[in-house]
Amino acid sequence: MKAPSRPAGCGGCPLNRRQFLSGCASCVGALGWFTAPGWLRAAPSPRPRIRVVYALHADQQPGPDWPNVGFDFVPVMQRLTNTLVAGCPELEFVVAQAAGEAQAKQLLEADENAGIDGYVVFQLNCWNRVVQTVAASGKPVLYADFQFGGSGGFLVYNAAFLRARTPNVGFVASSDPEDLVRAARAFRLLARGATPTEFVAATAQARRGNTPAAGDRDCLPDDLDPLSAPDCLERLKASRILAVRGTEAGPAEPIMGIPMEWVSFAEVNRAWEAADRDEARAVADRWQENAAAVKDVSRETLEASAAMYLAQKAVLRQHEANAITINCLGGFYGGHIHAYPCLGFHQLLNDGLIGACECDVRSTASMVALTTLTRGRPGYISDPVVDTARRQIIYAHCVASNRAFGPGGPANPYEILTHSEDRQGASVRSLLPTGYLTTSIQVDQGKREILLHQGRIVGNDPDDRACRTKLCAEPVGDVEKLFTMWDQWGWHRVTFYGDLKEPVRALAHAIGWKLVEEA
Repeated sequence: MKAPSRPAGCGGCPLNRRQFLSGCASCVGALGWFTAPGWLRAAPSPRPRIRVVYALHADQQPGPDWPNVGFDFVPVMQRLTNTLVAGCPELEFVVAQAAGEAQAKQLLEADENAGIDGYVVFQLNCWNRVVQTVAASGKPVLYADFQFGGSGGFLVYNAAFLRARTPNVGFVASSDPEDLVRAARAFRLLARGATPTEFVAATAQARRGNTPAAGDRDCLPDDLDPLSAPDCLERLKASRILAVRGTEAGPAEPIMGIPMEWVSFAEVNRAWEAADRDEARAVADRWQENAAAVKDVSRETLEASAAMYLAQKAVLRQHEANAITINCLGGFYGGHIHAYPCLGFHQLLNDGLIGACECDVRSTASMVALTTLTRGRPGYISDPVVDTARRQIIYAHCVASNRAFGPGGPANPYEILTHSEDRQGASVRSLLPTGYLTTSIQVDQGKREILLHQGRIVGNDPDDRACRTKLCAEPVGDVEKLFTMWDQWGWHRVTFYGDLKEPVRALAHAIGWKLVEEA
């Protein structure tokens, strides 16, 4: 593709929205990438020339994904570009967009004669594979997370770079724009002949130097009385997980010693159709009365969600099970089920049972194991985000219990909202209690390992992007190490209230597994 000339007057000044859009629009086409303010054809600048690449589906989010359907990325890209231009006057920035590997390759080919010295890659959506191709160029790369937008891909892809000791990729994961600027200033070293390895070391120094020190580690008292490991294992054998993801039905391989069974969407949908509508209305009444707010969710949707809760309970009874996990979005979008199960999961957790998202059997097993170990405390499955500016890990998902200490414990406020990614159905924002120590785990049957970290709960993030419930914790331990495991373990973690490190260690030992601490 022929590179467009730079619009007049775009030498390095921040752009307003109109300038940004006009500079980008001429290059939007079948390739889906653009340049703004443009590629220079003039003689090379004495300043290091840095290509900024935005990895995302489209300017306007076309479908359900983080941050949410319809999200307008143009102001985000404009703001980030302006932050770099204003904060790094010693550098020259040129901007592009890519949705995937093919477009990233075409971008690198076009850059061969463009005098590009390095790259900033922003992960705006989660799973667009752009940074891998850019990193393969060998040039210095600063990889940046757009939090509550691209965080899943960022954590997984960045952990792979760290594991491989990729010598030319540094990273920034911060809600503070100044941290982005501090990291990007490492590109200035290129003018003095620095190597990519020296560039990465400078970004790490900037990140670590501006991550706050650990705060107050005192936690509120918590009268936790866990089961012994042998007693827990006996009860796990009497548990059963139902996994719903398609047309399959019948026995499945146990996980962590917990029996498991496949159940079809059709069986769940039949139970939903058969649910007593008067009982569903009564459940919807209770949810509505107890919620701190109900926003953008119709009464019809609320009653359909209540019927789905009754359906899940009926299927659990039929199979003598205590846990169910459903491929919720696949079932709903495929027309296999006709109500989101989120509120049903919420109520099952409050009832002392297990309702888990996305047919994630590993997370479901984690929930069953530690709910059993803690005598009834619910697990909170989440998609975490790590923010070095606040020294926090934020656990985000569209469903959670509002009884963190078990069915007989105190209730915390909750709101009923749409499912965040598509603004449909009904889900929960639970404003969970702060000041307590929590333990987050994931299990892996193949590795025979349990992954664990702990955190002190410091708040609930109200950001409208991404999932509704966002529980904020200050990790106990090394925040830098917390970036290293995601490529091996996936994005989900399951969080429980309580200091469970030693009980989990004892449980792992009892089944011959290894405990791995990720922070």
